[in-house]
Amino acid sequence: MDEQIMRGRVYGAEHDDPGPRPGHVYRELVGGPLDGLLLDVTDWTGEELARGATLPTELNSFGAGGRAQYGPREADPQRWDWRGDIP
Repeated sequence: MDEQIMRGRVYGAEHDDPGPRPGHVYRELVGGPLDGLLLDVTDWTGEELARGATLPTELNSFGAGGRAQYGPREADPQRWDWRGDIP
């Protein structure tokens, strides 16, 4: 998928309504297969936010069924850096 099309889109959102929603809290995914997407973390606990996320995606090095790992950047926890792909 074209990088410009993906920027500003929310991970897992419907294609006809891909943008962020008012009143929600997001983290920007940086690097890796989901670079530029936003992750909705509205109802996440502090512990969950500190841990990061393992997100299913077909855009990783393992293809269908693979997952991409992202975690908070130490100096800027609003941005989550790619930590690698897992099967």
